[in-house]
Amino acid sequence: MKNLKEFMLLFRMQPSNTQPTAEQIATMHQQWQKFIGAIASQAKLVIVSRLGFEGAVIKSDQSTENIFFVESGFLVSGNMTMKAESMEMAIETAKDCPVLLAGGTVEIRPTIPMN
Repeated sequence: MKNLKEFMLLFRMQPSNTQPTAEQIATMHQQWQKFIGAIASQAKLVIVSRLGFEGAVIKSDQSTENIFFVESGFLVSGNMTMKAESMEMAIETAKDCPVLLAGGTVEIRPTIPMN
């Protein structure tokens, strides 16, 4: 296997107060399992995390707000670190991400090890 680099995928979606049906939830789970499973089957999955719907922001003046950022109408809903040969390969993999089917976005960034 070629020298693989690590890339973080940040999943963003629009917040919604609408509760999906049980059928919609089951479909979403299947889509995510297929997406994550395809990456894992190639031994390219490092980690994947969903984010909860509570949050806190600490500002530079040390004040804290119990919120999470919604920017341009989108919030970060999860992330994944995966291995790929290049940014282009990571982009091609991310094009199959289920968040895109729900109108969301995927941001792909190379990770930089902290030594």
